[in-house]
Amino acid sequence: MFALIDGNNFYASCERVFDPSLRGRPLVVLSNNDGCAIARSAEAKALGVGMGQPIHEVPPNVRRQLAIRSANFTLYGDISARIVSILREAAPLVEVYSIDESFLDLRGIRDRMTFARGLRERVEHWTGIPNCVGIGPTKVLAKAANKLAKRGAGVVDLTDTAERDAALLDYPTADLWGIGARTAAKLATRGIRTAAQLRDSTPADILTAFGVTLARVQRELHGHICIGLEEIEPDRQQIIVSRSFGQRVEDHTAVAQALATFAVRACEKLRRRGLVAGGMGIFANTDVFRPELPQHHPSRTVNLPRPTDDSRVVLTVLRSMLQGFLREDRGYKKAGVMLHDLGRPERLQGDLFGGATLGDPALMRVVDHINERYGRGAAGFGATGWREKPAWGMRQRTLSPCYTTRWPDIPAARC
Repeated sequence: MFALIDGNNFYASCERVFDPSLRGRPLVVLSNNDGCAIARSAEAKALGVGMGQPIHEVPPNVRRQLAIRSANFTLYGDISARIVSILREAAPLVEVYSIDESFLDLRGIRDRMTFARGLRERVEHWTGIPNCVGIGPTKVLAKAANKLAKRGAGVVDLTDTAERDAALLDYPTADLWGIGARTAAKLATRGIRTAAQLRDSTPADILTAFGVTLARVQRELHGHICIGLEEIEPDRQQIIVSRSFGQRVEDHTAVAQALATFAVRACEKLRRRGLVAGGMGIFANTDVFRPELPQHHPSRTVNLPRPTDDSRVVLTVLRSMLQGFLREDRGYKKAGVMLHDLGRPERLQGDLFGGATLGDPALMRVVDHINERYGRGAAGFGATGWREKPAWGMRQRTLSPCYTTRWPDIPAARC
């Protein structure tokens, strides 16, 4: 038995926790460089603001009614971690599916509705984030129940066969977990438009026409578990850190500093996951939205001398990769670093002349500890520009404070 708890309009709700003036107002959270809407409050949705819609395409009369915030992922990530800590205290097994969604294992819990209502109230009371809970015998049904709960009930349980059959009669296939718009359109050509119709279709036909993924969804609609709970996140195959710059950057030293910064952050992610990388790649792009300007989209990939998670080794390789990489007459708008061939260092085999990995793990642990204790950037590398204000920084005109992670941004309590 599964439950899915999901924060409602999560990014917008996080902004409202510490800024009561945003409550009840149409609120939109923008993507990096204040480009597109990635979260909308219910009031903004009612005004017709679309998910992923560029903010400059929103009609001026609608835009004037909106409260707009730049994405503050530091704040959202911290609030998400606080919610997960509440869930782990309440349920024996928790799978963090995304920043705002988590699956719970409800085996052994007799009164599921009472449990779900209490958990929903606790999360909102302790964090300020409104949420909904869906319960079902499979993940697909729990996800569907969660979507139904957003219509106003707050908690929906689809474990009862009769209630489940009634709910799936008019539940669109496009809203099912694991089915995208293209697949839903293909299903519609076969007369399958609802979850009930998909459930009752011939399994062999679904498997032949759409493959194993949709076949699993169909079986889950019957109540058969095909997608288990993943309490431990599987190892990544690659790590990519990239950013669009706030403006075109013609200073290639600044582009190199950006790539070095991304490489250091990618190595930090590696170390947090206990992985090492066997290769790396870099890329840069000019402004594709300015076709009248000279274009250049270089990329390079190399194998590292030996697998490593040491930022210094990666930066040394990056320095050699940058030779002749950029063109002098070009201004760049985006760049990124990819670490690939990831693996666990304890599973690697060395050779007669050296260990399986390269670098100084003890030194990297010290650097990570300093940055965790005193804030990112307390200890850094000269190649990143470190203490300089980056010319490639993102455009975030309406960024809210990091209320929960920076001492200067902690809101003051008034009597």
